[in-house]
Amino acid sequence: MQDKREEDSLKQQILEIMKEEQTTRNEHQSVRNVPQDSLRMRNRKRVKKKKHKALKIVGITIVTLLLLMALILGTKFGRRMIYRSASDFMYENMDNEDIINEYEEDGNDQYTDAIRQEDYITNYLIFGIEEIGGARNTDSMMIASINTKDDTLKLTSLLRDSYVEIPGYKSNKLNSAYAKGGARLLVDTIELNYKIKIEGYASVDFKSFEKIVDLLGGVTIELGEKEAEYLNTTNYISKKANRNVKPGINKLNGNQVMGYCRVRKVETLGGVNNDYGRIVRQQRALKAIFDSYKSPKNLLKILPITKEILGYVTTNLTQNQIEQAMEDVVENKMNDLETFRIPVDGAFDAPKRYNGIGYPIVLDWETNRIELYKFIFHDTEKEAKEALASLGD
Repeated sequence: MQDKREEDSLKQQILEIMKEEQTTRNEHQSVRNVPQDSLRMRNRKRVKKKKHKALKIVGITIVTLLLLMALILGTKFGRRMIYRSASDFMYENMDNEDIINEYEEDGNDQYTDAIRQEDYITNYLIFGIEEIGGARNTDSMMIASINTKDDTLKLTSLLRDSYVEIPGYKSNKLNSAYAKGGARLLVDTIELNYKIKIEGYASVDFKSFEKIVDLLGGVTIELGEKEAEYLNTTNYISKKANRNVKPGINKLNGNQVMGYCRVRKVETLGGVNNDYGRIVRQQRALKAIFDSYKSPKNLLKILPITKEILGYVTTNLTQNQIEQAMEDVVENKMNDLETFRIPVDGAFDAPKRYNGIGYPIVLDWETNRIELYKFIFHDTEKEAKEALASLGD
């Protein structure tokens, strides 16, 4: 009897196991019997759900970036963050330490009562240094003026042969001041003679100028027939291999542009002669450099180009001055550059010799200072005369 019960119990266990296995097989068969279209639909829904989630994340990211850009570009505080970053970049990459120390040692204020300065005007001196035969003269000198009263950006060229007083030395041509006392003496000389405050300066020598142009891949300048012939038959272009320019549109390299900027003995395209012609060429070259700098082919490499260009520039500007200049120009939407030159027509003489100096340009200082005030400060004739008369000696 006992054996009978054990046998029945064993059979019952085997039946239960077989029943469980059959149930599992039925479930698997049920899954296999689901139509393929239904499975594909389920997979599509899962994929679509994942895509929707990814798009949602991308959308949130884009909206967040747009809000940040609106905050930065749409508010003055945000834009100041950009100005600060850009000015830090410029300051760190320019050659400035020695020049700043030079100014810290001796304050630049000895002509304060004899020069004009206004809160709405900032003047910076820009000059190029010529190093030929051991001399270190300034071949080009320009005053860049930021006027926040009438929202203008202006560039005044000073003729290098202008006969000026040089503090501590005999009167001589303006381009000789730098050789006698460096940038400090040049700034003092300009303040003394032109009666305007110079807040800072930037300079570049001839070799660096050529390298800057070459970094940009050359610049496009149109030459007149006389200019092209002169450049090809003289040593103004110092490397003979580069004396192959032609009348009309030219893509000039650094050595060719340098020669072009120094020419004064033939008329420009447009018929301007002598030192006035040289100033016209320098202004055209600066515009060509600016155009090349912002051209589409240079946009992708603008940061490395800018960094290398800044390494060739020497300045006494502080980081705060650079930042303020950028803010003034951008916030006041100064898009155009107005140009001028001193001396003006009819207000100078050009004798062969004057006080022992050969071929100087002798200015009618009162007339030229008034015209300079009218241009930089946007004065009327009366306002310029009154401002000049109010200054001490």
